[in-house]
Amino acid sequence: MKLGYKQRLFLYFALIFGVFTIGIILFEQFQEKKVKTEALEEKLDIYTEVVQAYLLNQKDARSNSLDGILPLLPPNLRLSLIDKQGVVLFDNSIKNVEGLENHKNRPEILDALKDGTGTEIRTSTSNQQAYLYYVKDFGHQYIRVALPYDLQTRKFLQADNLFLYFIIALFGLMLLLVNFITSRFGNSINQLRDFALSADSNGLVDYDFPNDELGEIGTSITKSYKKLKESQNQIALEREKLLQHIHTSEEGICFVSADKKIEFYNGLFIQYLNTLTEEPSSDFSSLFSEEIFQEMNLFLSEKKANYFETQLSKQGKVFSLRVNVFEDKGFEIILNDITKHEKTRRLKQEMTSNIAHELRTPLTSIRGYLETAMVPTVDEEKKNHFVKQAHDQTLLLSEIIQDMGMITKIEEAPLSFKRKDVAFQSLFESLKEDFSDLLKEKNIELNWTIPADLTLKANRNLMYSIFRNLIDNSIRYGGESIQIQINMYKEDKDFYYFSFFDTGAGISDESYLNRLFERFYRINEGRTRDTGGTGLGLSIVKNAIGFHKGTIVARNRNEGGLEFLFQLHK
Repeated sequence: MKLGYKQRLFLYFALIFGVFTIGIILFEQFQEKKVKTEALEEKLDIYTEVVQAYLLNQKDARSNSLDGILPLLPPNLRLSLIDKQGVVLFDNSIKNVEGLENHKNRPEILDALKDGTGTEIRTSTSNQQAYLYYVKDFGHQYIRVALPYDLQTRKFLQADNLFLYFIIALFGLMLLLVNFITSRFGNSINQLRDFALSADSNGLVDYDFPNDELGEIGTSITKSYKKLKESQNQIALEREKLLQHIHTSEEGICFVSADKKIEFYNGLFIQYLNTLTEEPSSDFSSLFSEEIFQEMNLFLSEKKANYFETQLSKQGKVFSLRVNVFEDKGFEIILNDITKHEKTRRLKQEMTSNIAHELRTPLTSIRGYLETAMVPTVDEEKKNHFVKQAHDQTLLLSEIIQDMGMITKIEEAPLSFKRKDVAFQSLFESLKEDFSDLLKEKNIELNWTIPADLTLKANRNLMYSIFRNLIDNSIRYGGESIQIQINMYKEDKDFYYFSFFDTGAGISDESYLNRLFERFYRINEGRTRDTGGTGLGLSIVKNAIGFHKGTIVARNRNEGGLEFLFQLHK
């Protein structure tokens, strides 16, 4: 039985909504279970941190010293202390741990050895009970906690069915709505079909259409028919305009007939084509013979679609290649140089990933500290300690956001930075006063050698940020009892040339020097976490110097320490 348009339309919409509803349900169930599992793992991670803190506060760190912390933990929590060789030192569920077999090859231990933490749901070989294990590697030993994988735990990890019932009910409601819409739309289509079948194609211009919506459509069609001939007179003129536009287009365009003969192309197309081919030539046969166009030619030979798009890379450039097939089987080939666009896209992608990574670490720390501080059994001193740690992490978040705002403002709104005369002598004295406590604490000497009356038409805030971040970088990573020196070593008609260096540790591997100005780049992740910083300081320096039409490079000094050479436009 042939289905009518209304029935087919209803069936299509019902199928689409059905697939969409099932997808939403499956995704929600998976996400909810994932979120609950992560929440449970975070809670278990806090228990391991509490146990580790307890062990560090004990004068006697033997395994049986864990008995004192058991009353602070949930009664059903299994706690194990395992050394790096896999020997169980303590287990609150096993009296005689000496008889336990080596745990080095347990799945959760292997994961912790690789990633720092490990999770596994399995049956214990020690007491034949199913557990949800969580292990954390603290360097010299593993702390493992486990919850019985019983009905209560399974129920906690199961997704809530309320959302499922809501989606099913909503799906039924949508079907009713779709039925209503398709009914109205189907009736209009039927009326339009009747009109099309009854219309006299030869007398269309004089056809007397009814005075309703379909009549308006018919009238519009007859008017369009009248204008058809008139429009043909404009085609030649518009064709000339189109060709002129193609010649001035920023894309390389070539029109090809169905038998692969070149009908028209602009100058940019031949330029891009010669970049992609092995030998520069005005012969377009390379389009259908060169290996780099193999994918395009396969598309043209199959003739399964009217549009094709891909990317080609050659000579360090990236090109977008598009093919549009016309009704007469002729086609157009469009080449566009997207090297800059691809580079920008990759930079934005990397930047988004880096920002997410940098914000996740302090946010996780803040959550962990505050959740630990909220435990009723934690004494006031520890609670204050955890609150202070959380506060320090919020300061770090503020610094990251402030630095990212500075970089974005330099890149996207440079006109908002006003220029005026900046006196460098006054600027350096302000910097020395602001860093006086840190310089004194690390016994660092800050000096500069510049003309006393040196001034520059610049933005003072950006000038301050340049030297503040360079000084801060030396204080953080240069070490103690060093010297920081700022020199203006050259001047010409366009630029002042500066040298900024310290006598500190420098960078042992010079391959890192070219990456110092990348956002969030760290030579040593752990070292940077210990000393603080957002990982954006030197990126701000590079952007601020670029704002003043200068460039900056970094190098190791032969005498020791790290040196930055840069110029600022007068």
